[in-house]
Amino acid sequence: MQNLLLTKNIFPESLLRPTVNYILRTQLSDGAIPWFAMGKVDPWDHIEAAMGLVIGGEFTAAQKAYQWLADNQLEDGSWWANYIEGEAVDKNHRETNFIAYVATGIWHYFLVTQDKKFLVQYLPVVQKAIDFVLCYQSPTGEIYWAVDINNQPQKDALITASSSIYKSLECAISIAEELAVDASDWRKSYRQLGHALTHPEYFDRTWESKTRFSMDWFYPILTGVVHGKAAQHRIENKWNIFVENNVGCRCVSDEPWVTVAESCELTLALLAAGEHAKAVNLFSWLFQFLDDDGGYWTGFNFRDQVIWPKEKTTWTCGAILLAADALTQHTGAANLFLGSRLEKDPLLTSPLPGGGTDPLLARGGLGGVFFAIEQTINYWSGKHYLCEFPEFTSIKLWQ
Repeated sequence: MQNLLLTKNIFPESLLRPTVNYILRTQLSDGAIPWFAMGKVDPWDHIEAAMGLVIGGEFTAAQKAYQWLADNQLEDGSWWANYIEGEAVDKNHRETNFIAYVATGIWHYFLVTQDKKFLVQYLPVVQKAIDFVLCYQSPTGEIYWAVDINNQPQKDALITASSSIYKSLECAISIAEELAVDASDWRKSYRQLGHALTHPEYFDRTWESKTRFSMDWFYPILTGVVHGKAAQHRIENKWNIFVENNVGCRCVSDEPWVTVAESCELTLALLAAGEHAKAVNLFSWLFQFLDDDGGYWTGFNFRDQVIWPKEKTTWTCGAILLAADALTQHTGAANLFLGSRLEKDPLLTSPLPGGGTDPLLARGGLGGVFFAIEQTINYWSGKHYLCEFPEFTSIKLWQ
């Protein structure tokens, strides 16, 4: 297929209907959406595919997908990392960004349908999930990326994962405020996480830096951490490293492999940064990976000119639909990843001298140090989450 340039108010229904149907055919009778037939289910990708169903107008199927999450939520508010045929297959860790993403999915459904009863129904699911995740927010604001079966965190954080949680917190706060529920504690955590995400030294402390991954580049823009001129500066800085012309966005900078889903997410980030022409052009390259059954191949090795891996994932289809919706402004959720309803820190809008966007370093010298200490104290003084790992015992005594 030749490149197709999408434009506002013209949603390509006939082109994308088979992609919606691909997700529908793959969804199981209990509502779970595996990666592909006989594949695994993980909470984050399940939600990504469910949002695709909502964009396609398949509200009953999407409701079943969210009910699957409610039915399988653990008592503490979390989900296991992976499921196959209804059984958890990986209890070694639970990923905090997977768990928080339910808030994004529920808010997305509401933005499209305006179904307030749905919000009321799933508010307890969102509350339990978000409160679980915020138990694992460090004193400096980042969110530990995973938790083991004994509720012990792996004490390091990923920029991509914490950025995803930042968007999910925004959505959780929006849900609460729509229902007139107090979200002041979530707002404190949201602000702290936003500041942490301007400090790369808080991340990748115990493993090799993930800066070679494209998501570390564009996720802070996609999720609203960085915006305005700072976002455009960030895009420009690594565009030629990660983007392969007429193919898509690389997964990692040093491999000749693009993925369709990451290219879709970059499309959304470009729109959020005000780079509309680049977004339209990038997305237009992706239709070459559409298969006859409506599914999209996950990735492509452009050096060897081969599809890899040989799989068509439902979450890739979901990402295609999310990007198409944003480009055409088709549904009420079209702008979900293009901005935030919440007030932004102006220091995250404009690049600082030298290209940085760090609000603490902007204060300079000891002032920055004292500001960091002040923010940490303010953060912990308002905490009420019941975290279950020993190091917080002394901190609880402050409250």
